[in-house]
Amino acid sequence: MNRLRPSWQAALAALACLIAVALGAIAAPKVDPLAQPAGTLIYPYATTSWLIFGALLLAALIPMAKVPPMAEAVVLFIGAHLAAWLLIGGIASFEGLARAPYFLLLAAAWLLGWRCVAVLSGLRPTDGSTRTALRLIIPAIFGAWILIIWEAVTRGAGIPFILLPPPSAIGARIAGSLPILGADVRQTIFKAVLFGYVVGSGAGFVTAVLADRVAFLRRGLLPIGNMVSALPIIGVAPIMVMWFGFDWQSKAAVVIIMTFFPMLVNTVAGLAASGHMERDLMRTYASGYWPMLIKLRLPAAAPFIFNALKINSTLALIGAIVAEFFGTPVVGMGFRISTEVGRMNIDMVWAEIAVAALAGSVFYGVVALVERAVTFWHPSVRGG
Repeated sequence: MNRLRPSWQAALAALACLIAVALGAIAAPKVDPLAQPAGTLIYPYATTSWLIFGALLLAALIPMAKVPPMAEAVVLFIGAHLAAWLLIGGIASFEGLARAPYFLLLAAAWLLGWRCVAVLSGLRPTDGSTRTALRLIIPAIFGAWILIIWEAVTRGAGIPFILLPPPSAIGARIAGSLPILGADVRQTIFKAVLFGYVVGSGAGFVTAVLADRVAFLRRGLLPIGNMVSALPIIGVAPIMVMWFGFDWQSKAAVVIIMTFFPMLVNTVAGLAASGHMERDLMRTYASGYWPMLIKLRLPAAAPFIFNALKINSTLALIGAIVAEFFGTPVVGMGFRISTEVGRMNIDMVWAEIAVAALAGSVFYGVVALVERAVTFWHPSVRGG
């Protein structure tokens, strides 16, 4: 008995498989319209049901023994993903016909995927490349299961396409609309977002240094900054369109407004983060304001500045997309979303959302990598 190492996820997965076996068919049969008038029934999972049950039960039972953690993770990964792939592949032509065993088996596969992530998270490799690989693999598996559950539930429950298309349909739409999506990305991100992000963040940083130097600016600007940061974007965007026209310049103006004050507030707080002992030590060496700013206060403020840059990376994209709802040339991510919603092309709307999410994640990741390179000395970075 002491040779077993039970896991509650694996135990629940095995229980769900046994209940699914007792309940019977995974999905309801479908009548082949080409076989009329005989009315031949087509049974989904007729040849794969045993493989699904076997993969799940094997993946649930084997890791209970005292096997190495890496071997356990491999078994769990193969069993969970093989079963999920067979479930989704089998229901592809039988949308809405899934029965209770289908969802029980999906839950079992998800529990095994959860256990796989838990095992991988508990590994403590000494090799740097292995640690880097785990940092990439673990969130990839976690994100993949969000898509797997989305795909399986929408197809199994027969959710109408107009309410929530499956990820496979969104991916197919992305693959078939690359020229349109590329033009929208160029208009929204490479013109409005990048320009507004650089100008807004840069202006906020320079203003923060001036506010730190001049007391009346600091006391006057920060309350105004808190007020302006609370302004609704749907109120500012139409005004910017009236002032700067329908092209990308008006969207860049909205981005500048949205990114200016987060940088201002964070940089002012960061410049005040250096300790009194360090500042007194530099004063004993007759250090002036600018040497102290460059050598002490700006390095101490670097985590605050990068925090503002990461916040602005998402705010800039949101601001540009929302601003395009109020007037833009016939191109742009916000324009495409508002137009395709009116045409009921929901897959195209989700395609634009997926591209925007990917672009925002890449943007945020680039800023985070630069932060790690610049603030390598900070305890939060040294700690991993």
